[in-house]
Amino acid sequence: MSKFLIAGLGNAGNEYANTRHNIGFDIAHAFVQKHAGAFTIGRLAYVAEVKWKGRHFTVICPTTFMNLSGKAFKYWFDKLNIPLQQTLTLVDEIALPLEKIRLRASGSAGGHNGLKDIEAVLGTVDYPKLRFGIGNNYPKGLQAEFVLGKWTQQELPLVKLKIEKSVEIIENFASIGIERTMTLVNNQVYSMP
Repeated sequence: MSKFLIAGLGNAGNEYANTRHNIGFDIAHAFVQKHAGAFTIGRLAYVAEVKWKGRHFTVICPTTFMNLSGKAFKYWFDKLNIPLQQTLTLVDEIALPLEKIRLRASGSAGGHNGLKDIEAVLGTVDYPKLRFGIGNNYPKGLQAEFVLGKWTQQELPLVKLKIEKSVEIIENFASIGIERTMTLVNNQVYSMP
């Protein structure tokens, strides 16, 4: 049975729930819920085990803060003993508009502190990432307030649609591979349902 590590990045704590920066947690929870799994408290993360079409997924939401995500990622990656290409990290991306999702086999952190920490711990940028566009609709100097802010009522329908699409992307990543999935995803522009 093929094994995969899915890492949804975010900040633990009720004050961070439903914020743009926690979209990785939201996608991870939607994936686990769709496949009738449940999270429990594990080492450095909330952890769920899901089986789907002959594949085994370990899904983590680190309980470290975002900028220390690498420690949790590395622990579970080492525990599973799988290739980095069988991991998928789910993150928010201000450099992408809200209408976009981008899947990449490798690439730099691009200013994302959670990815920076994973790269520092792993010593490489060559691991798959799903980047969920959150846009950059904030005044100069207010980036932190924007990413740590909650979605607006106008954004929520599109966010929910993109979470569903992100769950499908995880399934495709594990079943048809990253290259084919990238061709299906990276040119899509999602619009309000």
